[in-house]
Formats: sequence, C-alpha cells, structure tokens
Amino acid sequence: MSLASWFRWNEPPNRISQRNPTEMVVETLMMELSWQTKQAEKQQRERENEYRKIKTGVDYGWLVSYPKQSYDISPGERLQLEDMCTKIHPSYCGPVILRFRQLIAEYEPEVQEVSRLFRSVLQEAVEKIKEEEEAKKLARQWNTKNKTSLSLTTFKSRSRISPFISDIKTISEDVERGTQPTRRVWSMPEFRNAK
Repeated sequence: MSLASWFRWNEPPNRISQRNPTEMVVETLMMELSWQTKQAEKQQRERENEYRKIKTGVDYGWLVSYPKQSYDISPGERLQLEDMCTKIHPSYCGPVILRFRQLIAEYEPEVQEVSRLFRSVLQEAVEKIKEEEEAKKLARQWNTKNKTSLSLTTFKSRSRISPFISDIKTISEDVERGTQPTRRVWSMPEFRNAK
C-alpha cells in the first residue's frame, strides 16, 4: 500500500454541490435574518446594561453571563418567511439583504420586531418583482402588436405611387396642352379662370 493512498492528494477536488437557486436564496436570506436577530439581541442587551449602569451607578456587567441566544422565531413564522423567500428571484437576493440591513440600521428594532421588518422587506420585493413581470408582459404584448402593424405598414409603403410616371394627369400638363382639364376628384375645390 502506497503512502499516497493515505493522503488524498491524488483525488479530484470536490465539486460544489449543484443546488437549486431558490434553495440558496432561501438559505441566504434566512441566515441574514438569524444574524440580524442575534445582532439586535446583542444591542438590546447592551442598551439594558447601559440603562442599569446609569440607574445604579455601578457596572456589574462583568458578572453577568448571557445565554447564547434566548430569542427564536416560532416554527410557523419561520415556515411563512421561508415560503416568502422562495418567491424571491436570485437576482433580487442582494438588494433584499441591503434593504433589510438599511432598515435595521435606520430603526434599530427590538429583537421581536426584526422578523416583522424582514417580512415587510420580502413583501416589498415580491410586489416589485410582480410589477416588473407585468411590465415585461405588457412590453412583449406591445412588441408583438407592433410587429404585425409594422409588417402591414411596410407592405403598404412598398406600393408607393411615383410622381414622375407619365400616366398620372396633372393640372400643369393640361394647361400646357391648352386643353380643358377633366373633372378632378381631388379633395380641393376646382378653380377656373374666367376668360
């Protein structure tokens, strides 16, 4: 037995698992939610410590040990949020996260409010996606209608009348010949010179 078989040098590198893009979006967005929940919990604890320090005048923060994570989203709410995340297109994942972080920084919510804020950002993104899909659908319909109408106009434009063809009678030709012009069927009234 060779020494190389003990080490995994000659094995091909592991490929990244081919997962569904919607699964990756759901996983990414839910990880962001859990991270922001932890951060909100940490900030809430710091605010409480500052309040206690101001109230009592003594800092006992070094004595307190905090649990890893005391707040957790209910399973029903988590499933609803995951279902909403499946409606988000992968190209909107980054903007959703940025909008969520912006709102977190702006409002500095309590731990319990983070999931509601996340839900509002998801609803906003889903509505925006629907609006863009409807706009694309209308644009496609408009383009197909324009293609048919343009084909008719190009067909009509091909059958043009050339003004230099001699078969067409003009008033100037009649005047030059000295003949009485024939009755016109034009839209303008006919003017005759009184002799």
